[in-house]
Amino acid sequence: MMKKILVVLLSMTFFLAFTAGCSSTKSNESKTNESNTNNKKPYIAMISKGFQHQFWQTVYAGAKDAAKKYNVDITFEGPPSESDISTQVDMLKNALSKHPAAIGLAALDTESVKSLLEEAKNDGIPVIGFDSGVPNAPAGSVVSTVATNNYAAGQLAAEKMFNNSDFQKQLKAATPDNPVTIAVQSQDATSESIVDRTRGFIDEMVKEVNGVFPGAVEVVGHDLFKKPASKPVVVSIKVVVPPSTSMTDAQSAAYTTLTTTKNLIGYFMSNELSANAVLAATSDGTDLDREHGKYKNIIAIGFDAGKAQKNAVRKQYFYGSITQDPYNIGYKAVETAYKVIKGEKVPKVIDTGAKFYTHENMDNKDIAPLLYD
Repeated sequence: MMKKILVVLLSMTFFLAFTAGCSSTKSNESKTNESNTNNKKPYIAMISKGFQHQFWQTVYAGAKDAAKKYNVDITFEGPPSESDISTQVDMLKNALSKHPAAIGLAALDTESVKSLLEEAKNDGIPVIGFDSGVPNAPAGSVVSTVATNNYAAGQLAAEKMFNNSDFQKQLKAATPDNPVTIAVQSQDATSESIVDRTRGFIDEMVKEVNGVFPGAVEVVGHDLFKKPASKPVVVSIKVVVPPSTSMTDAQSAAYTTLTTTKNLIGYFMSNELSANAVLAATSDGTDLDREHGKYKNIIAIGFDAGKAQKNAVRKQYFYGSITQDPYNIGYKAVETAYKVIKGEKVPKVIDTGAKFYTHENMDNKDIAPLLYD
């Protein structure tokens, strides 16, 4: 009888020890899983306006470097073209379904993503706008926007044009009987970034010209930017906005401006399409050649880059162009998202800067990476 009792007691002891061991193992597994979850890299979904264009590849390069520095995981995607709004909407929906720590968004159309932005806000997912950001987004749905200060970029173009010695010589020779004209071509008058660049150029140029001919400068060509002169006109700033954003209309507008405008001494093009349109209207820029060109007196300044525009700057058909900093846009978008995830306060708007490049500095190490094809 005693042997049976002893066997039972030993069996019970073994069972209890085994159960305790299993219990301990499950507890440790639970702690390990919890630890892995806590140590998991934050995931940031980056959704751009496109992907194949070199501009976005440079944005992506900056984003990847920031992800490496801050030890976060990112995805970077965009639709095939900037007209594929529905594709971008689907990408944002898919990103939300993965419950990322943050989202970076360069919206093609704010209206199409408003409900998704509200969803992200309700789910506690911060959204960082980048490049052109998300204009007129629902209140509180976009924490910060990382972008070029387009108004300041337009001002920079005006400063560089005004200070060009050949431009100065022609400007100072102008009179009310023989006024000069400066053209500003923009692909539209609705896009916030384009309007800001155009307005920045105009405001700065008006200020500079008023220093030479007070009250004698006017702005014509489009009601959005129109400004009358208070004295007889010596300088006219002519805003050129084609009827559509097609290359055909842009080229036609450039050709008309070049062939019908008397004493045209300056030409600012506020984006790559406008720059390419002027080049197409000037035999790939050869008509702007400073020595033998049909329009050799025009000081031309473009915006952004691209193969044709870079070639025009290198050959000095263009005095220079303004480039954004796509690498910095990507880098600072991820950096800002990381800071928000960590609970840090960030500015509502972060300027990623713009630079002026000419044939003399375009191969410099601080400029060359920003000049995409």
